[in-house]
Amino acid sequence: MRALLPDLSPWRASADFRRLWFSGLISNFGSFLTFVALPVQLKDLTGSAAAVGAVGTVELVPLVVCGLFGGALADALDKRRLIVWTEAGQGLLSAALLLNALLPHPAVWPLYVVAALSSGLVSVQRPALDSLWPRIVAHDDMPAAASLNSLRWTVGGVAGPAVAGVVVAYAGLGWAYAADLLTFAVSLAFIVRIAPCPAAPLRSSGGTPSAAKPSLGAVAEGARYAWSRKELLGTYAVDLAAMFLAMPLAVLPFLADELHAEWALGLMYATVPAGAMLVSLTSGWTSRIHRHGLMVLLSATGWGLAVAAAGVCGNVWLVLLCLTVGGGFDMVSGIFRASMWNQTIPDELRGRLAGIELLSYSVGPQLGQVRAGGMAAWAGVRTSVVSGGLACAGAMGLLALCLPGLMTYDARTNEHAVRMRERRAAALGA
Repeated sequence: MRALLPDLSPWRASADFRRLWFSGLISNFGSFLTFVALPVQLKDLTGSAAAVGAVGTVELVPLVVCGLFGGALADALDKRRLIVWTEAGQGLLSAALLLNALLPHPAVWPLYVVAALSSGLVSVQRPALDSLWPRIVAHDDMPAAASLNSLRWTVGGVAGPAVAGVVVAYAGLGWAYAADLLTFAVSLAFIVRIAPCPAAPLRSSGGTPSAAKPSLGAVAEGARYAWSRKELLGTYAVDLAAMFLAMPLAVLPFLADELHAEWALGLMYATVPAGAMLVSLTSGWTSRIHRHGLMVLLSATGWGLAVAAAGVCGNVWLVLLCLTVGGGFDMVSGIFRASMWNQTIPDELRGRLAGIELLSYSVGPQLGQVRAGGMAAWAGVRTSVVSGGLACAGAMGLLALCLPGLMTYDARTNEHAVRMRERRAAALGA
């Protein structure tokens, strides 16, 4: 049993890791409240699956633009300051949703505007967050840190939707948005106590080291590095395909209606994080796995098959079980993707590569909402879910054939992982 429990080494070694972990736990809980409340409000105001799925469309452009430029900002500016300002902006957007919900006749357009602006802020913040972790965690503790970060996300992901379902049904949307606003305020209190994290200097052959200035050229430099790393490209392609083809969240309110189980909507939203949390709580084994790429492909295949099974089942409890299993597979994939990224990417490029990573694991779900909502409106909710899950499993087989570098990746022998391990060891010995 001890071998299955999460490795707490990063938690014990770094106070900043603990502060950032608690901040993320609290803000994630509130964000999941809004994550459930906003599509429910759109469903109530429009009655359209396509209108709910369209949230992914309005989030897409700011996600792409701000994600890429946010990565350049993370490499050029103090990461903590960037995280603080974007967290405060998210709180203001929660306040806007609250005010709209309190109106006698809430408007639809503010929901799309807030979704777009929130997507932009998250896209600026995530590269800073993702590039901060390797600065405060030892190299060999990266898999353990990825598991603990996953646990932080999943606790909020389970509790937030489950609470949101009850709050929205019995207290109203306004209370969900108000709770989200409060969590951002508490989260900020933790973030401001983190030590400053200035930009890493460029490594050059001569002259005074300096950080890369945010620019299109800096973004292009990060893209060229990513293109040169085919195993990294493989992780991006796997996640993009899995989320685009098999993400069912946009149609869950309608699936609950078909099953005559409106009471279970909050549980449906909580299932994927619940499965992920179960994996995180028993993630001690992940530190002993070195074939990270193979695990990414296998677990993404499991995710697709579990989602397809959820679309076939006619019993709500079996649907919940299948989605929970799918969430577990998705978390396994996420842990090993994060380990590959954090153990092989140079610090001076970490923000820009985190921006590209953001696109891989965020654009997919946004486009997936559009796909799921559009397919449900055209062919039915169950057809949307089943076809997406099966297409995901098939896509993983194709990617396995096309990306041998991902299949053979080994953290013990990969040249980039070895180089980063030596660099971190030299830095500690200096």
